[in-house]
Amino acid sequence: MKLLSYNIQYGFGSDGVYDMTRAARVIDGADIIALQEVERHWSRSGHDDQPALLEALLPHYYTAYGPAFDMDASIHDGGRVINRRRQFGTMILSRWPILWTRLHLLPMRRMLAPLNTQNPALEALIVTPLGPLRVFSIHLAHVGVEERLEQIDHLLALHARTALQGPPWSGVDDEPARNWTENQPEPPCPQSAIWMGDFNSEPGSAEHARITGTTPYHPGARYAQGFSDAVAHLGQNLHTHEKIIAGQRRLRQLDHCFVTNDLTPRLRRAWVDNTETASDHHPLWVEISAASGGDI
Repeated sequence: MKLLSYNIQYGFGSDGVYDMTRAARVIDGADIIALQEVERHWSRSGHDDQPALLEALLPHYYTAYGPAFDMDASIHDGGRVINRRRQFGTMILSRWPILWTRLHLLPMRRMLAPLNTQNPALEALIVTPLGPLRVFSIHLAHVGVEERLEQIDHLLALHARTALQGPPWSGVDDEPARNWTENQPEPPCPQSAIWMGDFNSEPGSAEHARITGTTPYHPGARYAQGFSDAVAHLGQNLHTHEKIIAGQRRLRQLDHCFVTNDLTPRLRRAWVDNTETASDHHPLWVEISAASGGDI
């Protein structure tokens, strides 16, 4: 089973050209895809509805979109209001049905300078050949470490409440005539989870340590509630972003795939296509297989 995390930079490539077909070409072939920076009705992208474009370009995928923020982009046609929303957020695509989703708006700090924006985590329950998994497409703040740590703590707290909270609905329908459940059983909500996305932080950072439950004071020590970094677990050193910082070219891994520790035995390989120019980020691929070693 191939997982893909990709910040598509709202369709603009590293060459500055806007072309959603390039992003669609990159992600086609993955089984579960977590996208960041997907938008609707911005003038810079021709007021395109990018989730709808991706659905048209990739009709064999189930999709879910979670906008981080939502602003008015309505226009008037004579005396009629044409309602449109200017949105920016994350998206999940899957070869298998997405049974339910939840959009989590992450803690935010008001900024004087530079610009700061609301960040999301889109949670989706997907019934995969490995069983039901909670998959997240996450985009952490790009400005401050403090804000990112608050966002990570928020996500870890949500993860810790999984068994207590359960799925979006639970219990027995006490109004069967209204058919709240659509005659479906209570959906699953497992503890097993995969976090993919643009974390705007690198291995070795305070943010990375908070997610993996590691501590610099005791090398090799890990807290039980931490996630495993798929790339680090596989002993690889990859980069997903290139930038000139203080006159030097920096190769950074800002995009990650973290899995709950029960899934680490299934990790097989991870790779990045550093030749891809469809975005300023490079796509991160992770392959996960059955515990017995067979491919899925």
